[in-house]
Amino acid sequence: MSKSVLELTPVEAVACCSPVTREPLSAEQAHQVAPVLKAIADPVRLRLLSLIASHQDGEACVCDLNDAFDLSQPTISHHLKQLFDAGVLGREKRGVWVYYRVNSAALGDLVALLGGVAR
Repeated sequence: MSKSVLELTPVEAVACCSPVTREPLSAEQAHQVAPVLKAIADPVRLRLLSLIASHQDGEACVCDLNDAFDLSQPTISHHLKQLFDAGVLGREKRGVWVYYRVNSAALGDLVALLGGVAR
């Protein structure tokens, strides 16, 4: 009988971890959580996340975001894909446009992971 390895997405890894102030992350947990933190650590991605979250109805398409940056549309789309791949954003295609929405559960899990950090 073969052993099956449980593969978690970065968002699932964040959700299953105890707060970092309660017990240390294992090396494996840290490797699984790092992609989510890396995705939001980029200033453009962090700003995109904020713009989408604060946009009307909590969603926005690339066409709504282009004017906020001095970047090309393909570059913005690249950053949005990075956030989507990390599980921070969800997306839905409507006609020719793709609409992005913040995955609030993923961010809530991230807050819980970092929660209780002393100042």
